[in-house]
Amino acid sequence: MTGVTEEGKRRATNSLAAMVDRARHGLTRPFSFYLTSLLLVAIVPAFIFSLVVLKRSVDAQEQVITSLLQASTGSVTRIVERDIEGMLTTLKVLSTSRAIEDDNLQAFYERASTALAQTDSYLIVIDRKHDQRLNTRVPFGTALGKGSDSDSIERAFTNSGAPLVSNVFFGKTAGKWVFNVYLPAKLSTGEDYLLALTQNAENMAKAVNRDTLSPGWNAALVDGAGKVIVSSDAAVKAGESFFLDKVPAISIGVRNIKENGTEYRVATEFSVITGWRIIAWAPRAIVDAPAVWSFLWLSLGGILFAGIAIAGSLAIARLLSQGVKLVAEDARRLGAGERIEPRPHMIAEVEQVSAALARAAAARTKAEGEIRFLMREVAHRSKNQLTVIQSMLNQSVYSAESAADFADSFRKRIAGLARSTDLMIANAAQGVDFRELAQNQLQPFTPDDPRRVIFSGPPLRLDTQIAQTLGMALHELATNATKYGALANTTGVVKLSWSLEDEGIAIRWREEGADLQGKPSDPIRKGFGTLVLERMLGMALNAVLERIMHADGIEWRIIVPRQAGEDAP
Repeated sequence: MTGVTEEGKRRATNSLAAMVDRARHGLTRPFSFYLTSLLLVAIVPAFIFSLVVLKRSVDAQEQVITSLLQASTGSVTRIVERDIEGMLTTLKVLSTSRAIEDDNLQAFYERASTALAQTDSYLIVIDRKHDQRLNTRVPFGTALGKGSDSDSIERAFTNSGAPLVSNVFFGKTAGKWVFNVYLPAKLSTGEDYLLALTQNAENMAKAVNRDTLSPGWNAALVDGAGKVIVSSDAAVKAGESFFLDKVPAISIGVRNIKENGTEYRVATEFSVITGWRIIAWAPRAIVDAPAVWSFLWLSLGGILFAGIAIAGSLAIARLLSQGVKLVAEDARRLGAGERIEPRPHMIAEVEQVSAALARAAAARTKAEGEIRFLMREVAHRSKNQLTVIQSMLNQSVYSAESAADFADSFRKRIAGLARSTDLMIANAAQGVDFRELAQNQLQPFTPDDPRRVIFSGPPLRLDTQIAQTLGMALHELATNATKYGALANTTGVVKLSWSLEDEGIAIRWREEGADLQGKPSDPIRKGFGTLVLERMLGMALNAVLERIMHADGIEWRIIVPRQAGEDAP
């Protein structure tokens, strides 16, 4: 079961990895694709937001226009009603004249003519038979026929004494399209008659002045029968039926009406006093033209800017692609170990990568040179180490009194050489600290009382080759001090000091309190120790050695010239 489970997990993991690889492969696209996608992601939402804002602006503007249209039609209605009310007031004033009561029509004619001289209205008196008794349009006494608008006259007589505003009709006396305002009255004899003020329909043109309308809009005053009283559009004639017959007879507001294949935007207002309608209209195409042009310009601008942005992104992508191809070529050359020069580029990041590759190539070349140098150095030092070990072996065999003595001395010398080597490896870059080297080499020989081994000197770092040689020399000095010198008893002291002089590095090894009774006058035998000090220091480092014998111990003074340590820090 465990094997099956593990196998299932492995298969599931491999399947998931394969899916991820396929998805990653499917998403592998050139720079131009991702730059274009990024631009579209940035542009399309902004474009949509602009369209939404524009739509809201158009809606708000349309509401404003609707309000203005309603205000305009309302204003026209008030103008018309004010004129009609003025005519009614005039009729009421004239109806109180004594001349009409006395049936003195000539005096009444003169008074009415005087009262209406500065107006566009004319007075007509009509009896129950629809005959005109007088008409101020023509001189008094002119033969007059019946009233031209018999339907309105009859309704006025039967309107329970209330005023009546007629529809538009063609006045025979005036020879024009006119409308009348009727006021029923009674003589003292009980006879009914009508006082009528008549005006030419064209006088109402001031109410539908085109200058007060928005461009593309027209307005018309339409009577209760659907006949045009006056219009701002010259093509819409007075007395004709209004061409938008789908406009409701009694309606207020703004709506869309389609007539003969053309859609119109229509605003209407109804006058209760006159029963007339004020209609403002314009083709929907003209009304919507600003919004359409705004959408069109926005779309064209969006397409233009998107095209410019995409063209720019393609140009940038081409620059990036060229830079990446050059960087890829430099990477190939870096892998081949060739020299690379930094390339100038318009894209700062690509230029930085090119410079980094150039630095990496230079660093690699340098590192390879250092590796080759280190390999030669390793080979050279290995040979030196083998030579030193061979000399140590020969001298240990030569100076050993027994196999055990040989093994012990050879082991200790190898251990000292190993400690010097460890220090060289650990501090190859910055050099070996002399105090650390001395402490490391003398540590196996240091007594329990640390005050018997004294170090003094400034901070000093040595070249690794010098440190190896001096390390072996300190090991031999400590070995001899342990066997024959100051460290062979319980009271002797070893003092190691060093300093930097004009001549080079001055080293002083001084043993005090050594017990020399019964020992050779030369405590350092002519063995490996002397070989190291005189040959290795003298020959390898060109060191100047001075050996001084004191009554209580030996003293070595060593001067390592600067030429030998010129590579040391």
